[in-house]
Amino acid sequence: MNSTTTANKNVLVMQSGGPTPVMNRSLLGVVRETCEREGYGAIYGARHGLDGLLSDNLTDLAGHSRTAWERIGRTPGAALGSSRRRLKDADVPTALDVLSKRGIAYLFVIGGNDSTETCHRLSVASRDAGYELAAIAIPKTIDNDLVETDHTPGYGSAARFVALAAMGAGRDAEAMGRVYEAHPADLDVGFFYAESLMLLEPRRGNWDIERPEIQRIHGILEEVLARDIRHPGSCHLYIHATESTTQPNKAEACADLLGEAIPGGSHINHMPSHTYNQVGRWGDGVRANQRAWHSDQAAAYGEGFAIYTSHNLHMLLFAASNDGQGAVAIQAGADYTNATGGAQYYEVLTRVRFGRFDDILAMESDGTQNPIFKGFWDFGQGYAHLRAGHVDVARGFLEEIEEGRGSAREGAQFRGHSASDLLGIVWGILDGEIAREEGRTDQAIAAFERAVAIEDGLRYDEPEPLNFSVRDWLGAILLEGDRPAEAEAVYRAGVDDHPFNGWSLFGLEQALRAQGKVGEAEEIAKIFETSWARSDVWIRSSRF
Repeated sequence: MNSTTTANKNVLVMQSGGPTPVMNRSLLGVVRETCEREGYGAIYGARHGLDGLLSDNLTDLAGHSRTAWERIGRTPGAALGSSRRRLKDADVPTALDVLSKRGIAYLFVIGGNDSTETCHRLSVASRDAGYELAAIAIPKTIDNDLVETDHTPGYGSAARFVALAAMGAGRDAEAMGRVYEAHPADLDVGFFYAESLMLLEPRRGNWDIERPEIQRIHGILEEVLARDIRHPGSCHLYIHATESTTQPNKAEACADLLGEAIPGGSHINHMPSHTYNQVGRWGDGVRANQRAWHSDQAAAYGEGFAIYTSHNLHMLLFAASNDGQGAVAIQAGADYTNATGGAQYYEVLTRVRFGRFDDILAMESDGTQNPIFKGFWDFGQGYAHLRAGHVDVARGFLEEIEEGRGSAREGAQFRGHSASDLLGIVWGILDGEIAREEGRTDQAIAAFERAVAIEDGLRYDEPEPLNFSVRDWLGAILLEGDRPAEAEAVYRAGVDDHPFNGWSLFGLEQALRAQGKVGEAEEIAKIFETSWARSDVWIRSSRF
């Protein structure tokens, strides 16, 4: 294809986010339309999305043949290379410099929600700088969840794929059942049969251990493991098949063996933590995910292989938060930010958990407009300002969270949890703490109770989206309000939800002593000392 050269009317296109079947088709459309129309100059492609723009790593797209472009258009993936890097405030001047130097008048960004946000921010920044730039976002997300769009490219094909995959999964399970009947002693056959049955079950949510379908999955895996407890595939599946049931401890033997079964395999290193976190072995959960994170880092140098890096870090900060390992949790939050291209919400939430309020106040926002992530940021800032004595500022951030919760588009989610629920939880915590600070104890309790109700309504996740429980705030205010029996019930529920977590254990000990139950308090104190043995934080309450 040949383009018509016109000064300062150049075009730049970049691909961002996860590759989908339509990304290259959209790229073809931009190139073809640009090259076949007059009034445009050179057409460039940014290598690896935003990274390519910021480093001026651009390639001329006009020199390829029509045949070559048609092939590219029929190929799934991202021909230019993609990136999940998010645009930070410090990146904006660099981006504008590159756009200006290259004479870019038209910018096309093929991506999803974050990419659309990047496109918008560059449009606003260029306008403020007096630079003429038409920035156009081309949706590629198969989730069909971009605001102001009722149909995104790729959604139809994705829906068809899912439907066909579901049909195929059922037939695969039937076929594998026949193979298993013919070869019941073959360990790998048993593994594949169990996996085919698991594909018919929802990935998230609690599994009812009394259901025949779940019992069948467990039975097959247990038959394999009875022959070889070290079968890594079956151990992997057994952990997943038990973690959301009432008996996650059934997989502890697998968890103890699996972590080192495939050296350098970060996902296998990490897998035991799915069991450890459910049974309250938080220190083991930390070590499992540290091992996974080390494998992820080694993979960058060609040693081992990395998969689900952000998930490993999420599980690490969650386990460390419950284990009292503040430095580990906070560092994992910072590493999560880097691994996700600037998503800093876990940096904020881990610092809230461990009372690092000065650090929160010193942070600069990544400028996200995602209602959930911005809400987490506003929560952290509001909480830190409250602890610094700035009640009015905290109330302003509370209003920001409420506004974000109200304006979040229908269906806005994080890890399958709605914006309304997640922002409702952090709003309730901040609202309750503001009320507590102002001496409105009953209103504070009511706010925490509402947040607990939302928290209890969240479906099972691996791990939960927030690295703390509202019960730690509710129990604390009940103790302050001289209602220790109610606080005891709250903390016992917290221990049931997250066994051996130090925050709830500490609060439970306080509640028991306040009631004169000295013997019970001493027993809980011993459990707390063991659970908190790896902690680097001294606490006086179940929340800072």
